[in-house]
Amino acid sequence: MLDELLELEHQGWKSLCDGTGSEFYGRLMTADGAMVLAHGMVLDRDAAVDSLNDAPPWRTYEIHDERLIPLGDDHAILVYTGRATRDGDEAAFTALMSSVYVRQDGDWRLALYQQTPVPEPSADR
Repeated sequence: MLDELLELEHQGWKSLCDGTGSEFYGRLMTADGAMVLAHGMVLDRDAAVDSLNDAPPWRTYEIHDERLIPLGDDHAILVYTGRATRDGDEAAFTALMSSVYVRQDGDWRLALYQQTPVPEPSADR
């Protein structure tokens, strides 16, 4: 289960890097799915998919410290630390991320995605 869901996360990040995120998440998310984003917005499936049409692509991404929390055969939460960069001088985005998956008609679907930003260490520490 961990390998399957981690592969979906990688596919999602790759779609956010190559500009196909709206199509990917449009297929992956449940009809009543939601994204809780680091800047404080909660987007339903349609709003999340629409927002990805205009999102600048990520240049790189990394997934670390992944952990699976199984909730039965057809439900699970994947928790990890994600770090991504865009082109230019923008600082890297690092967050604790959780994705709640449910299996529907034999396929995993994303029901909820949530980000909690991890502040970059300050230079004066």
